[in-house]
Amino acid sequence: MKSQTYSSLLTDLNPLTMAYGYWKQGMQNHEAVFHLFFRENPFGGGFTVACGLKTVIDYLQDFRFKREDLIYLSELMGEDRQPIFEPGFLEYLLKMRFSCTVYGIPEGTIVFPNEPILRIQGPLIQCQLLESILLNQINYQTLIATKAARIVLAAQGDDVREIGLSRAHGPDGGLSASRAAYIGGCSSTSNVLASKKWGIPLKGSLGHSWVMSFENEMEAFIAYAQALPSNCMFLVDTYDSAQGIKNAIRVGRLLRDAGFEIEGLHLDSGDLVSQSKLARELLNEANFSNTRIMGSNDLDEFQITDLKASGAKVNTWGVGTRLITAFDQPALGGVFKLAAARAPGGKWLPKMKIASENHKGSFPGVLQVLRFHNDKEFKADVIVNELWESDPKDFTSFSGNQHDLSSLDAYKLLQVIFDEGKLVYLVRSIHQKRAHTQRELLALPEGVTRLENPEIYPSGLEKELVALKTHMHQELGQK
Repeated sequence: MKSQTYSSLLTDLNPLTMAYGYWKQGMQNHEAVFHLFFRENPFGGGFTVACGLKTVIDYLQDFRFKREDLIYLSELMGEDRQPIFEPGFLEYLLKMRFSCTVYGIPEGTIVFPNEPILRIQGPLIQCQLLESILLNQINYQTLIATKAARIVLAAQGDDVREIGLSRAHGPDGGLSASRAAYIGGCSSTSNVLASKKWGIPLKGSLGHSWVMSFENEMEAFIAYAQALPSNCMFLVDTYDSAQGIKNAIRVGRLLRDAGFEIEGLHLDSGDLVSQSKLARELLNEANFSNTRIMGSNDLDEFQITDLKASGAKVNTWGVGTRLITAFDQPALGGVFKLAAARAPGGKWLPKMKIASENHKGSFPGVLQVLRFHNDKEFKADVIVNELWESDPKDFTSFSGNQHDLSSLDAYKLLQVIFDEGKLVYLVRSIHQKRAHTQRELLALPEGVTRLENPEIYPSGLEKELVALKTHMHQELGQK
């Protein structure tokens, strides 16, 4: 099922004005290569989970300008109160069909700074027009998938449920985040539409308003059990948590007598350590040792780590606000940079951005990422120029360290998604992507997944690419 159909007008204005400028210069048949990458792992972490490729695929399959889009563009005026775009350019857009070749790193794959997540090759105008939407989809979903993976690691095998729709940044943000959170490792979502669209397991419980709608808590729990006997996750902190736990256990006995089992108790406020310990003690005494204890209340990976270290008996974690909004880092900061260009029939010319801030530059060439590994774990990633035949085992890592890769095998991370506009990639199910994320995390050196002060994973440029970058930096700095 397609995620959603987006208009080609879902773009910033500047890609459109640049495309118009290329057309005015007669450059519509020039080709380009762009790379989408980020410069730092988010959340101070040691890894990032690539996500958003399926949404990009859906968009590119439908990429075209409709007549009503062009009517709107024809009405846009410049500072001189004249139309910004000539009719000839708008007619060009109407006839244009997506014909780029796209390489992408599969969703759920662990990636690192400066590695291209996407490589787009094709008509310069088309590549330029795709900048905003590609960054929009990859940046946000990659950010949320990474946050989810960190939270799941902190939970150390406990169930982690995504419950963030009510705090998400709008409907689309809620849907995209639920999808990315599941790929990152969450076990379920409370978002019904996300479950319908992608088959994500759906979980939920009652709210405080249900309890408050009845004369007392016991009456509320009994009524809920009568309505939904097979779906009873009782929220026990509307009034007094200790009494709420006892009331839930009493209703649990009634459910068991009727042939059902209470799913769990939900704690959403107060001291989760002491309350969960009390809940576990009372549940065990009442012969409900398998009943789950769910904790929530603006949790993230650091709070879950602290709660577990303090002996909390929570074994299901509901994560909402701090996951769905990427609370401590609201943007990934991915960029989309031109790396090579050629005139019709010409040779590829490498392109590169330089800046006074070295970390804001880019890398030239038609790039690929090779991942070196042994039988047990990933060892290093090397960014190479696919136009060359070189020895990628000789590379300079971004951390400045050298690594011996001579005995290791390698594979390419970037895979062909579209070949001259035709989809050739087999899209896996969202469940396969989630499983892929878990395998990837297990294959990382242990220190890389530490939540704080992680080990730096070896990644960098092949030696020839370093030399090209240095040479171009010197030449471009003199222009």
